[in-house]
Amino acid sequence: MLENLQGLWTQVQANLAFLAVCVLICAALGLAAWLAERYLPGRRTISTTRRVTIVAVCAALAALLQLWDFPLPFLAPDFYKVDFSEVPLMLCGMYIGPTAVVVGEAVKTLLKLLLKGTSTAFVGEFANFVVGCAYALPAAIVYQVAHTRKGAYWGLALGTAVMTVFGSLFNAFFLLPKFAELYGMPLDAILAMGTAINPAITGLGSFVALAVAPLNFLKGLVVSLLTALLYKKVARPLFGKE
Repeated sequence: MLENLQGLWTQVQANLAFLAVCVLICAALGLAAWLAERYLPGRRTISTTRRVTIVAVCAALAALLQLWDFPLPFLAPDFYKVDFSEVPLMLCGMYIGPTAVVVGEAVKTLLKLLLKGTSTAFVGEFANFVVGCAYALPAAIVYQVAHTRKGAYWGLALGTAVMTVFGSLFNAFFLLPKFAELYGMPLDAILAMGTAINPAITGLGSFVALAVAPLNFLKGLVVSLLTALLYKKVARPLFGKE
């Protein structure tokens, strides 16, 4: 009985620690977006009602796209899924600004949980939120400052680079260990799933370098291409401008 209570308390502590980290990271991302939008040049003047409406529409579209996620089994284990939900949020962020990205990512994640739930003890959803912000937030900030076609391209390239590097480090030092802890799966078992796909994966470092980083880079590249192709075409019907 005592052992069961101790095990339960340990699990509660782990969940609370994970929740605290989630809250801190979300607050930091929100603060960074607000500061960038407020103090960097190029801020758009948009009414609150219009801002809320656009973010809500784009977040709903993003949530629907996230429901159609899919694995790339030739590259990474099946619990890593690729989706293109960042496309409408990136379009929204380019039009409104950085805060729209963070708010839209948060709303998208909540909608996805309501529609589909979680199969990764909420780690996957938190990862999608943070890594999505790591891509779209730098891109939106650059485009706010340099509101040109070249600025958009540089922003999308920077977002892809940040997502690839930060997403890989975040997986290595936090997400994978936390997933193993909360999901009750030994980390070695997760790494073995990577080895089964690519024999060159022999540890955490090679798992991140050969599976996670290419996955993030590929997603960033495709989302960037779609955003670049669609922005001018959908800006007028979606936002009523440009």
